[in-house]
Amino acid sequence: MQAVDLVVIGGGITGIGIAQCAQAAGYSVVLLEKDGLGEKTSSNSSKLIHGGLRYLESGQVSLVRESLAERKALLTLAPELVKPVPFYIPIYSDSRRGPLAIRAGLSLYALLSEFDPLGQFKSIPANQWGQLAGLKLKGLRAVFRYWDAQTDDASLTLAVAESARALGAQLLTQVELKQIEHRPDSCIVSYETGGETHWLSSRCVINATGPWVNQTLGQVVPKIEASPVELVQGSHLVLDIPAPSGIFYLESIYDKRVVFVMPWQGKTMLGTTETPIDAVDAAGVTHAEEAYLLGIYRHYFPLSESQGPLGDRIIGRYCGVRVLPKQSGEAFDLPRDTMMVSSETHPNLLTVYGGKLTTFRHTAKEAVVWVKTRRGVKPVRADVDSLRLTPVQATQSTPDNGDFSPQKG
Repeated sequence: MQAVDLVVIGGGITGIGIAQCAQAAGYSVVLLEKDGLGEKTSSNSSKLIHGGLRYLESGQVSLVRESLAERKALLTLAPELVKPVPFYIPIYSDSRRGPLAIRAGLSLYALLSEFDPLGQFKSIPANQWGQLAGLKLKGLRAVFRYWDAQTDDASLTLAVAESARALGAQLLTQVELKQIEHRPDSCIVSYETGGETHWLSSRCVINATGPWVNQTLGQVVPKIEASPVELVQGSHLVLDIPAPSGIFYLESIYDKRVVFVMPWQGKTMLGTTETPIDAVDAAGVTHAEEAYLLGIYRHYFPLSESQGPLGDRIIGRYCGVRVLPKQSGEAFDLPRDTMMVSSETHPNLLTVYGGKLTTFRHTAKEAVVWVKTRRGVKPVRADVDSLRLTPVQATQSTPDNGDFSPQKG
């Protein structure tokens, strides 16, 4: 039986980030993933590395500050994978958020970025509005431009995985988790691959399986209580329309949400929705979500159907699934903070609820602090804040056609 310091369950950006950080901190790590690395929710996000301007409306100031710090770090550590991109916020006579509110929000955003050059914003002169990708001009009062960043989420995940491997972490894919047996001083993890069962002995196990987090807890012996969560799918459409020069931050015409119109692989991408679902297996872009996104695009870009119905120009559709704390209220208003849970009855097991692409490094560092409480401090192999992330050949990209149907990972 192989003995290691840490077993990570889940090969998305959160689990892989934890594996990289823990291995750099001197621990021996094995990661188990049922499918391929980063093939599910971690390659089906909105592709943004951002502070989350809209989170200021719900008072999540600390999350925004943390996200902006991570944005700055990733722009430095992964310049080939994370690129600055301009965002445009158009404000109309009937917009819920007026120019003063937007200016105040952007000012706070700049302050929270600690006056990073990327935190600068400006008002676009009216004589330049006609250059904004066919944006509707009727009723337009103001347009603000600020900056965040965009990435290929699948490529970024694989780059972190390559870094973890280079440090010595074992990342095992196409394996089926059978059981996590929690003992007083360790955990015994059994998994199956190639028709054979294998066992790992570890003082620490981290459950980082994203939307499947509570399903994974169902494989723990003795039984452990799971925290209630809300599963919310975020759907996106890719249109056969030339990519805009930046990202449009648009107020939904149906509710108070924000929807982005983004460049993606030379085309135009719309997203995202926030639709509660009962189970991960139920995820998939719905007709209602498609109508919602196309309706918003049609409203702001009225000339978009001059070459035929928008629906005929969909060349890709996909969705990822978020894990949010079970609370009352709309999905838009629920906190996005990552929650880490370790119970007194199962002290050797840490469960990660939630997780954002932008803040995966921060989550990983917090998880490694927990590992240190269980295993003590070890000789550091590398400074994770100095490890460059470079592109590797991706095996997963945005689907060209059809719905993304997530499977356990």
